[in-house]
Amino acid sequence: MNGAPGNKPNYQLKHLLVGHELGAVSVKFSPGGAWLASASADSSIKIWDPQSGKLIRTLKGHDKGCSDVAWEQRDRYLCSASDDRTLKLWNAVTGECLKTLEGHTNYVVCCNFNPQGNRLVSGSFDETVRVWDVREGTCIKVLPAHSDPVTAVDFNRDGTLIVSSSYDGLCRIWDSNSGQCLKTLIDETNPPVSFVRFSPNGRFILTGTLDHKLKLWDFEKSKCVKQYEGHVNEHFCLFAAFITADTKGKWVVCGSEDNSIFLWDLNKKEIVQKIPGRANADEPGDGHHDKVTGISCHPDKKLIASGSLSGDTTVRIWQDTN
Repeated sequence: MNGAPGNKPNYQLKHLLVGHELGAVSVKFSPGGAWLASASADSSIKIWDPQSGKLIRTLKGHDKGCSDVAWEQRDRYLCSASDDRTLKLWNAVTGECLKTLEGHTNYVVCCNFNPQGNRLVSGSFDETVRVWDVREGTCIKVLPAHSDPVTAVDFNRDGTLIVSSSYDGLCRIWDSNSGQCLKTLIDETNPPVSFVRFSPNGRFILTGTLDHKLKLWDFEKSKCVKQYEGHVNEHFCLFAAFITADTKGKWVVCGSEDNSIFLWDLNKKEIVQKIPGRANADEPGDGHHDKVTGISCHPDKKLIASGSLSGDTTVRIWQDTN
């Protein structure tokens, strides 16, 4: 699908970021777009300049691998989630660890800040969702959210709602202040839910499930309105994202367990580009050669960042040439 026509995206490799010793499972552009963070199974977080591809700094302090990283809205602070059962708050500018958040009783796999930057939400293999006071570094709510590991958590655009997903097959929407469960979304076939996030306008949620599907839900109506297929996803939690910085259209992007990256037309649901993966490092091409778990889209430039499991260890930045 290279040489795409003018109305479709044509992402090509811009930077190959080498430095992690194990897989870069989560990658996140900062909200202001100046930085890219990657969280790795090697227990480190790295901050990169997405324009030059240069490594800015490495954050070390976790005892075990990291599963997720999240930025505070003003690009100043980072949070990391780790298998050592903690989250850490970092000053992204100095690299200093400001706080270690303790309370989860199993691997912490996901985290996100609210838009105001004063609250943090996390999810864990201990089946709970926790809400934290960022300034104090204290847990203010424990939501007995699910009956299996929690796979993803997100705040909506004004911070009033939290969404969580789990291997128990449920997505739950929570009032972020009261901690009350407002809604439970369940798929008819009840596959494990490996990912969830709010859409940029806050009206929809995007879910990934371990039956090779992404779904867009109108959560007010508890109704699935779009479904995206073609990628491989049956074992891992793959991040997905919305590309809204493109005048040609709106895209959904997700990694795949066949080492590829897929882009769909948000409305038409058709695949508009596949960045093919490779079977190994010696095979020609620019794609990853292990499963692509981490995906992030730049807030205002046509850039995608991707991270791969430990057979590859690289972070790649892709730019739309159309």
